[in-house]
Amino acid sequence: MSSALIRRSLQRPVFKQRAPQGVRFNSTNTDAAQKKAQDALANAQATAEKVWETTKRLFGPVGETAGRLLGSYKEPLVYNLAVARELVKQVYVAERLAPPNLAAVKEAYQSIWEQVTRPGALRSLAESGQVAQVGIYGLQAYTIFKVGEIIGRRHVIGYNIQ
Repeated sequence: MSSALIRRSLQRPVFKQRAPQGVRFNSTNTDAAQKKAQDALANAQATAEKVWETTKRLFGPVGETAGRLLGSYKEPLVYNLAVARELVKQVYVAERLAPPNLAAVKEAYQSIWEQVTRPGALRSLAESGQVAQVGIYGLQAYTIFKVGEIIGRRHVIGYNIQ
């Protein structure tokens, strides 16, 4: 390489250094954010208390006994349940979810049952080559079941009997 080419390449900046657009580094409105967080906390605590009162009313003496058994764990448990409920509610609204139509569920299971009980359906599966796909789905279901068992046992092989 010539020295002029090296000199020219050294004079050019290799990386352009500039801040990414649309990125804020410091928040200028921390008081409003703190106020919003405190309001959310107060709302969650009020909701948790409502849930606890409803639970006590619903379960009667059993609910009161459970509350006494929980002791100091009652407050965090109720709070976490209220937060989870609000989170699920927000996801439900944001994703525009709706409960399944009972007729559609009934039709789907009826269709599956008809296919399984009809010998011609199994023959068509074999002819179309979808037997491997159905086998893989079955293997996936079995694997999920076994992983659940391992998690439940908290051990890979057998139960810890001591």
